Amino acid sequence: MLKYSDVKYTLTFNRFVNVAKLIWGCTSILFSLSIISLNTNASELTPIKKASKAQSSLTQDVKVEPLLNGKFTQGSLIRGKLPANSTVFLNGLALDVNRSGDFVFGFGRDASLEHQLSWQLPESEQTHVMPITLQKREYKVQKIEGVAQKYVSPPTSVLERISIDNRALSKARAKKTDDTYFSQDFILPAQGRISGVYGSQRVFNGEPRRPHFGLDIANKTGTAVVAPASGTVTLAVPDMYYSGGTLIVDHGMGVSSTFIHLSKIHVQEGQFISQGELIAEIGATGRVTGPHLDWRINWFKERLDPALLVELPE
Repeated sequence: MLKYSDVKYTLTFNRFVNVAKLIWGCTSILFSLSIISLNTNASELTPIKKASKAQSSLTQDVKVEPLLNGKFTQGSLIRGKLPANSTVFLNGLALDVNRSGDFVFGFGRDASLEHQLSWQLPESEQTHVMPITLQKREYKVQKIEGVAQKYVSPPTSVLERISIDNRALSKARAKKTDDTYFSQDFILPAQGRISGVYGSQRVFNGEPRRPHFGLDIANKTGTAVVAPASGTVTLAVPDMYYSGGTLIVDHGMGVSSTFIHLSKIHVQEGQFISQGELIAEIGATGRVTGPHLDWRINWFKERLDPALLVELPE
């Protein structure tokens, strides 16, 4: 016969076993949920990280466009800026971009009207494209009489001198630096009457000649000529055949100013000059009919219109 104490012990032991089973079951469930949670978090971490990186790259590619300063017309200088280490192409040809992301390019007198600017941002393989449509210009015909015949049809005895002058001009304009003085707001280099404009077809003594590629400012001999923007003197010659007293200042990245027909030059090659500094004096040297300054702007070999960079007097 079962005693009361035996029954009591059996019931107590059975309760203990049931409680232990319940605890073990709950522990197993909690452990399984933890594993699932960890796996879920681990699987979600990578996509979130990738989405963030992709979103950042997309933001860069979509929102960052070049800042362009200039008129979209024939004869214009265009100054641009992108993040450092970007690459830029004009019509498929690479442009120089300095360490700060500055770049520059220009369109000649008779440039075609349709162009394409493309670029890649740092650490991006995506190429962005911007079509550029230029405004077509109409140019005047300027007839000039009283030009010495030796400047209209030069004798063979001076052809070698002219060739030497042209090589010196080309060398000075080919200089390439990372300077960005071209980004300054240009000022007129002299005071006076505008007597000739960029692009006009020249006719000397009734004979058609090359177009004019500068801005003519007429004034008396000795009138001050100042630097329209800062830069370094790359050429200073007192007497070239066609241009007479000739001075070239490099403003950086292929952009240069040329000043011709000068009566006096106050600076020398290799000298740095600041915007507004006296550099020369107006004269009547070379192929001229009166004293004036002929100011020209180049981007390497491209001849550009200085008038597009300044405010002209009315």
